[in-house]
Amino acid sequence: MTNNAGRSGSCILAGFALAAMLSCTTPSASAHEADRRVADANALATTDAAARPQPPSTRRSVARAEKGPYYVDFRARTAASWGHAFVWYGKTSEKAVEVAGLTPAGDTLAYVLGHITFVPSETGASYGDLDPEYLTASYRVYLNEADAKRVFAYIKELQASSPVWNAETVNCTGFIGDIAEFMGLKVPHRWQRPENFVNSLKEINGGRQMVRLSAK
Repeated sequence: MTNNAGRSGSCILAGFALAAMLSCTTPSASAHEADRRVADANALATTDAAARPQPPSTRRSVARAEKGPYYVDFRARTAASWGHAFVWYGKTSEKAVEVAGLTPAGDTLAYVLGHITFVPSETGASYGDLDPEYLTASYRVYLNEADAKRVFAYIKELQASSPVWNAETVNCTGFIGDIAEFMGLKVPHRWQRPENFVNSLKEINGGRQMVRLSAK
C-alpha cells in the first residue's frame, strides 16, 4: 500500500509539473509571436499594441515617409586594379536603376595613359556595375521627390561636364564625392581605394539614411 501511495503521489506531482510547464510555454509563444508582429510593422510598441497591428497600407506609408521614395546608392566594386566607385540612383518602387561613374574611355591603354595624363572619359555604366557579385561596398541614402529631382539633375550635369579622366586628379572617387557633397553629406579624403572611400563616407555620416537638401 505504501508503494502504491508513493507512486500515486509521484504521478500527481508529475501532473502538476507538466501543467505548470504548459502554462509557462503558452504565454512565451504568444509573446514571441507579438514580438514578430511588432518587428514586421517596424514600430516600437508594447505587446498589447502589437495585438492590434495597423493596416498594411498605413505601415507602408510610414516606411516611405521615413526613407523617401527615391535614393542614391554610393557603391564600389572590384576591378582589374584598384576597383571602381560609382552611384546607382532611381525610385525605390522601380527595379530599373540609373548608373553614373567616371572611367577612362577605351581599353587598357587608355587606363595606363590615364596615370600619366588626362584621357577621354565615360560617365555611364561600366562593366560590372550591375553585378552584385563584384560589389565590395554600398551606402544608400533616401530622398523625397523634390530633393531627388535636384540631385538627379546635378548628376546629369556632372556627367556632361566630366570629359576627361585621370587616375590622380579626376577619378571615380572624386566624381561620386562631388555628388555626396552636393547632397550635403560629409565627404572623406577622396584619394583612396573606392571600397575604402564608400565605407568611410558611410562611417563619417553615421550611416545616415535620409538626406534633405537645404533650401535654394
